[in-house]
Amino acid sequence: MDTSEEHELARLAFDVADAAPLLLDAAGVVTGWSAGAQRMLAYPAAEVVGRSLADLVVAEDAGRVPPLVERWHRDGGWAGLLSVRRGDGGSVRVMVRVASAEEARGPARWLVLLSEMAGAPGWDMHRGVLEQMVARSPIGIAIVDTDLRFVWSNAALSRFGGGPPEQRLGLRLGDIQPGLDADAVETQMRHVLATGEPVLGYEHVGSVRSAPLRETAHVLSFTRLDDERGRPMGVYYTVVDITEHHRARQRLALLDRAGEYIGRSLDIVRTAQELADVAVPALADLVVVDLLESVLRGAEPAPGPLDGTDPVQLRRVGHRSANATDTDGAGDTGELASPAVGTGDRGDTLTIGTDGPSPRAAHPAIGTGEPAVYLPDSPPVRCLATGRPWREARLDPLARYWGADATDGQGVTFLGLGLHSAMVVPIRARGVTLGVTTFFRRRRQEPFDEDDLNLAEDLVSRAAVCVDNARRYTRERDAALGLQRNLLPHRLPDQDAVEVAACYRPANELTGLGGDWYDLIPLSGARVALVVGEVPGHGIDAAASMGRLRTAVRTLAALDLPPHEVLAHLDDLVARNAQEESVAPGGDEGAAQGVGSGCLYVVHDPVDGRCSMAAAGHPAPAVVRPDGSVTFLDLPPGPPLGAGGRPFESVETVLPEGSTLALYTDGLLPARGEASDVDAHRERLRQALGQPTASLDLRCRAVVDALVPARPRDDVALLMARTRRLDADRVASWELPADPSVVADARKAACRRLADWDLDELAFTTELVVSELVTNAIRHAAGPIRLRLIKDRSLICEVFDGGATAPHLRHPRTTDEGGRGLLLVSQFTQRWGTRFLPEGKVIWAEQSLTDPPM
Repeated sequence: MDTSEEHELARLAFDVADAAPLLLDAAGVVTGWSAGAQRMLAYPAAEVVGRSLADLVVAEDAGRVPPLVERWHRDGGWAGLLSVRRGDGGSVRVMVRVASAEEARGPARWLVLLSEMAGAPGWDMHRGVLEQMVARSPIGIAIVDTDLRFVWSNAALSRFGGGPPEQRLGLRLGDIQPGLDADAVETQMRHVLATGEPVLGYEHVGSVRSAPLRETAHVLSFTRLDDERGRPMGVYYTVVDITEHHRARQRLALLDRAGEYIGRSLDIVRTAQELADVAVPALADLVVVDLLESVLRGAEPAPGPLDGTDPVQLRRVGHRSANATDTDGAGDTGELASPAVGTGDRGDTLTIGTDGPSPRAAHPAIGTGEPAVYLPDSPPVRCLATGRPWREARLDPLARYWGADATDGQGVTFLGLGLHSAMVVPIRARGVTLGVTTFFRRRRQEPFDEDDLNLAEDLVSRAAVCVDNARRYTRERDAALGLQRNLLPHRLPDQDAVEVAACYRPANELTGLGGDWYDLIPLSGARVALVVGEVPGHGIDAAASMGRLRTAVRTLAALDLPPHEVLAHLDDLVARNAQEESVAPGGDEGAAQGVGSGCLYVVHDPVDGRCSMAAAGHPAPAVVRPDGSVTFLDLPPGPPLGAGGRPFESVETVLPEGSTLALYTDGLLPARGEASDVDAHRERLRQALGQPTASLDLRCRAVVDALVPARPRDDVALLMARTRRLDADRVASWELPADPSVVADARKAACRRLADWDLDELAFTTELVVSELVTNAIRHAAGPIRLRLIKDRSLICEVFDGGATAPHLRHPRTTDEGGRGLLLVSQFTQRWGTRFLPEGKVIWAEQSLTDPPM
């Protein structure tokens, strides 16, 4: 065996221990067979020697053998994967390594090593391949000993600073990267050395020598290296630069925060301040937001003097600084202390305040609401004129700041302010420039780059939409005041419980729109709720509070609660809103939130003529009886909404048919003052209500005309309702025993009554509703059961029981045997619900008398 053969065998020696050798001649015919090959492939030597290698591989690989023989003749060897047939009929995937075994004087021979791949991770690579992998890897790789000193590193690690590999030998991480937080990294290495547990994906953010002015991010992974006895030799670690990914993640997080934080109100100044708050310190050390004066007035932005000859005055509406003396985010007007700036070794720090070398109006420390005057042809003015952003990575330290000085003509420099990098982004919405946002850096030495400018544009564009919305809201607020008058109902709903008329007279224009309202709300069982209320104060806030309260009352009325419970929930709502807004009850803002509001809530049942009512800080209603006499009901007034105090009380009375309820606000009958004044006002109202008129509507208007001037100082609302009774033949009621057999009888009785009412077309749906509701009452409730049908403008089916648990609509699965009853009721009826009574509950459902049944 010559020297080259010995060298090749030595190179493959590490494979021999677990590989099965065999010999091939020059044509690829087996000439030598080993015991290892016999164990792996289950062929005895007699069956294999003399056969071609192509006969031993599977059919799919047989065609590859001739070209491979030519290849290893040409290249002097080959390595790859083949599938070989076993003597027992199976097959095995093997790694094949072919090396020359030619002797000096003899025929050409080839040594073949077979390594079974089952359970193996892949190729068994020799040291040369491994060295190429780590040396040429684009990932930084290094090995440190147990003292955490470098013993090896690849060239890729040099990109992160610290010099080439030979300069690292014997040094620690802190020696070659003094600006890095080496202690944190070495803590991870010590943990790996002590425990043997690898650390994967450790993220480190900081500065390295290769980028001293830029924050970088790297992901490091650490693995312990052990000797043949299992003792730790050192730590092998890798480094990957993820700075761009880290910065992209930060930008996305900042944009997400901006989406949540900016534009939470329709206030221009607050929105501008939110923009500044979001950008500091994540993007800049100082941010100022300036808008055109016309924008703050809600008008369309007027073109200012942008011809380059005169200063341009804007209004500072947002200001946030990362400086410790200016961190409240509300446009602090205190001193603005700049950090050390580039002035050689001096590191001078200059404090700029009202007593400094320039007044506040000349630099970013001016407060919110103050004018910000910019020099002609300055970057902010150019951005206003062109609508395009501007960026300066490195400001001239001695350059004068762009603000104009109206006092002595001297301006402060960027050196004095400690600012070294700046961006100006116009605030544009719908193609119109509303102002500018200026971003500065002073503490962070890294200048603004193009990515920073793109991020700033995204932030400003989001805020610009919110600012423009707030501007348009301000512009349209006067129009909204007129629209608020339409919060009152234009037309009261048709029903048979009461004949109703209403009159509303707003306050005079100087006082402004108030918060008085009235309403009529149809309830279940042919009942109606009559509501009158008032919100203290005037203007848009009072009108908006009125709208909220009216909506809340209608929502609570849908729950079919007693009057005192409706007012209790309304009181909780008003108090909670005031508490959340940190508004003190009794003040102007408290009135805007509904605190101190009054409300009268009356429920009339046309079946038996009962009226239940409760009041919150509101006068009791007057009653005009059928004989023309006028009385005032004795009703506890209750505390105003949101003021706290004693609980609300309901009063119930039975009114004769044809009685007229008069519900009114304080503007009609002032309830405050001396007792004699109250009596006098009531007497005037009694006389006005007692005057006969042709219709209820005319009487309502006549009462207001008699008691209220044409332009009152306070709003006036009057709601008059003449009670009605349903005829006895329109109501049918049955007492039912708690026996399942009674369900059929209930259906039959209901159908007979429908026939009497000429409503045979509703018989099928009514039978379904009666069957479901009565069955549920028998199964799940206790006490007496009562079925009632009411023919009103709709057909109402009610089932009363003594239970206190409300049924819930279910959506059963296909395999469920029950649970579909209420679902069918909801599908076949107009609406359904539950009404709780002191002695139990009523489940009701309504069917339209005009629409065809489903």
